[in-house]
Amino acid sequence: MKGVIFNATQEAVIELFDEDTWDDLLDAAGVDGVYSSVGTYEDADLVAIVVAATKATGLTADEVMVAVGRKALNHLANRVPTLVGECTSAYEMLGMIHDVIHVEVMKLYEDAQPPQFSYSDLPGGGLRMGYRSPRNLDALAEGLVYGVGDRFGEELQVTRHPATSDGEVFIDVVSLGAANAA
Repeated sequence: MKGVIFNATQEAVIELFDEDTWDDLLDAAGVDGVYSSVGTYEDADLVAIVVAATKATGLTADEVMVAVGRKALNHLANRVPTLVGECTSAYEMLGMIHDVIHVEVMKLYEDAQPPQFSYSDLPGGGLRMGYRSPRNLDALAEGLVYGVGDRFGEELQVTRHPATSDGEVFIDVVSLGAANAA
C-alpha cells in the first residue's frame, strides 16, 4: 500500500482527535509510523492501526474505516488539487475516480495498485459504484464517498452491499441535495 494512504490516515486521525492519539495508535499497533508518500508499505500496518483504533474507541473496524475515509478524502484530494478542482459535484468526482484520478495516481506512483471501480446508474437516480480490490477496504471506500459529499456540500445516502461471490462490493450513492448547515 502506498504511503500516501498512511499519510492521509494520519492526517484524518489528527483531525478527528489529536497528534497524541495518532502516536498512541502507532504504539498500540506496534508499527513505526514513518511513511513516505511515495513509499510502499505492508497492508498489515494499516490493519494493525485499525485494530488498535477499534480497541481504543470501541468502534468496529468498519466504523473506524468509514470515519477515517470520510476525513481522509480532503487530504487525498488536496494532493491533486488541479484534478479535483475541476469537479462541480459529488457525482462528477466519484465518476472520475477510476478513469481519471487513478490514472493520475499511476503516473505518480508506478507501483501503486489502486482498487478497480465500475459505474452504473441506479433506477430512479443515483450512482452504483462497483469496488474490487484484494485489500478489501470497501469500508474505507464508503468513507471516502461520504467525504466527497462533504467536499461538495452534498448530503449523500450511501449503501454498501455485501461482497458478491466474485468479491465485488457495490456502493449505491444517492444525492439528497445540499447538506443542512447545523
